[in-house]
Amino acid sequence: MIHFLYADQLSGYPILADTMFLDRAAQFKHRLDWEVTVDDSGREMDQYDVLNPLYIIASAPDGRHAGSVRIMPTLGRIMTNEHFTHLTGGVRIASPLIWECTRFCLAPDAPVGVAAALLAAGTEMGIRFGIEQALGVIYAKTVPIYRRIGVTPDIIGTDGKGRDAISVGLWPMTESARAEISRKSGIPLSVMARWFDASFPRHAMTESAARLAA
Repeated sequence: MIHFLYADQLSGYPILADTMFLDRAAQFKHRLDWEVTVDDSGREMDQYDVLNPLYIIASAPDGRHAGSVRIMPTLGRIMTNEHFTHLTGGVRIASPLIWECTRFCLAPDAPVGVAAALLAAGTEMGIRFGIEQALGVIYAKTVPIYRRIGVTPDIIGTDGKGRDAISVGLWPMTESARAEISRKSGIPLSVMARWFDASFPRHAMTESAARLAA
């Protein structure tokens, strides 16, 4: 199951939220050894989680976190503009048509297909919200994964060499990208639409747009 949840909605999903932040600690602190903050409960959270971002979260049948990504509009504070402008040639990216994706995380026991489901859901969301591109910082070694799923980023800038080089990339949020993800992942377009509609009923779309523009 895919959920689209704002930070201020996470309290309604305590198991899902708690295991998401625990899995983020497992991935970013313990496996990748990033300089991130882990609280006394073992959860990884940062300064952007308090800005009421939107999360796309895949849940396992038992309600626990299977994978997630954090979404933030680039008109507000974002990680790329505050920490990675050396990868953009010093250019700050700010557009209502470009949103940033960060903290792409998979649970240690995530089943095959969770990464594709998150990308499919993100592309569906982008099209529905009128977003043209998604912005993100990635390792060079992950580019083949995106290619296999059906959406390859346009690389803006890179630091380092080899598989551990990091880059800033832009992903297209288009009908053709959504169709290619569906074809390569085997996730029907109707399923992507159903995920989105379950979290964003038509009557709630105006409120949702206002949250993200704030």
